[in-house]
Amino acid sequence: MSTVAEIVADVRARGDEALAEWSLELDGVAPARAEPTEGLPEQAVVALADRVRRWHQAQRPSDLRMEIEPGVELERRWVALGSVGIYVPRGLVSTLVMCAVPAQAAGVGRVVVVTPPGGSGLVAAAAELLGIDEVWAVGGPQAIAALAYGTETIARVDKIVGPGNAFVNEAKLLVSRDVAIDLPAGPSEVVVVLGRGADRNIAELELAAQAEHGRDAVCRTVEGDDLEAALADVERIAPEHVVLLGEAESLAPRIRNAGAVFVGSSSPVASGDYATGGNHVLPTGGWARSVGGLGLETFLKPVTIQRLTPAGLDLVRPTVEALAAVEGMTAHAAAVQR
Repeated sequence: MSTVAEIVADVRARGDEALAEWSLELDGVAPARAEPTEGLPEQAVVALADRVRRWHQAQRPSDLRMEIEPGVELERRWVALGSVGIYVPRGLVSTLVMCAVPAQAAGVGRVVVVTPPGGSGLVAAAAELLGIDEVWAVGGPQAIAALAYGTETIARVDKIVGPGNAFVNEAKLLVSRDVAIDLPAGPSEVVVVLGRGADRNIAELELAAQAEHGRDAVCRTVEGDDLEAALADVERIAPEHVVLLGEAESLAPRIRNAGAVFVGSSSPVASGDYATGGNHVLPTGGWARSVGGLGLETFLKPVTIQRLTPAGLDLVRPTVEALAAVEGMTAHAAAVQR
């Protein structure tokens, strides 16, 4: 069997021809524009999209402009990415909403969706409802390569977002040397912390729901009789989802290593997956130690602008000259002589 690296390299080198060959071999269908089909629960999609949009619009960071010294001004301005590619796993309409709506709220110019052929009609119908018209029925590592490097029919993008299976995530990590990605969101995870007074039936419901994500889903409980030990376990595991029940609810403000935390018996993970507006594209595999889930900032980048007056340049010139001298950068020192 060919490796993910071979597939990615082949699509990068041969474009559409390789994309078609791999799609036929792996999915039995040639790449094509996905056509909307019936059966989409439009009202539910609209309700979710509205909540996602409101929550993510509120996350917009403020531009900053500051005079550091007289005549020395710095500005940090947030701008939207030019284009984003979204990988939507088979038939997961909710994931399309989680990725596309924040991209739209950020002001991304081009949003392109790739999704495996099976279930692509519903994804295309949801995309149409959201005002997105570039949806391709192609999945797997070959789809990631097409987004990263472009083909004759699929133009490359500035960033790739969205979860996928182990092969898709391996492809994302491979192409991350050449194009930005959000995070490697792989097999789903939940840790349920059972504090004193917790309802174990609720815990079983959470574990069963998470297990629906597939055989490689990580579903476990942590006994919370000793809350400090339970907290240490959660921080060590750094799971995608944490559910706090009973007295363990008090740990919520202290958890640092988790994609999302659900507090109390009325806060099922499924509510976040489908309805609250919080993003369900979250770090897995321990990545929650260093990164968070998708947010508006995923689709933005900061640009720094610097302005100096002649007086401001006079003010900073001694600093430049001293540091340039110690680092042996004579041209840098000369550059401030004007």
